[in-house]
Amino acid sequence: MEYKEDKSSIWIEASLETVWHAITEAQQLTKWYAPGSTWEIPRLEAGEQIIFTLMPNGHNQLAEKLPMTLTIKNVRFHQEFSFYLEIPETLIAITMVEEMGGTTVAFNMNGYEASLANLKALLEGNEIPYV
Repeated sequence: MEYKEDKSSIWIEASLETVWHAITEAQQLTKWYAPGSTWEIPRLEAGEQIIFTLMPNGHNQLAEKLPMTLTIKNVRFHQEFSFYLEIPETLIAITMVEEMGGTTVAFNMNGYEASLANLKALLEGNEIPYV
C-alpha cells in the first residue's frame, strides 16, 4: 500500500529563484506567512535557530504576540526549507519544484492554503488576500 502525504500546494507564476527568496528571507516571510508576524533568521543553515513571533490577527485567537523558537532542519538550495517547531516537535517542510514556466510550492501538511495564497499573490503582484 502506497502512503501519500497530505500536503498544501500551489503553482506560482514566478521563477524558482524568486520563490526561494520569498520562502527563506525574513522580510519576505513577514509579508505572506501570517502577515505582520516577524521572522528573525540570523543564518540560513541546518541547526540554526529562527525566532518567529506570531501576532494577533483575525485568523487566530491570540490576545498578545506569541514568540516561537524554530530550528532549521534542511536548507537545500532551490528545493527545500524545513524547520521544527519547539513544542510539540513538528516538522514544517516547504518544497519547491520548477515546472510549467513557474514554480510549485508545497508544505508537507494540510492547513497552509491561506499562506500559499498570500505567497502566490505577493509574487504575482496581486493584493495579499489573507491579512
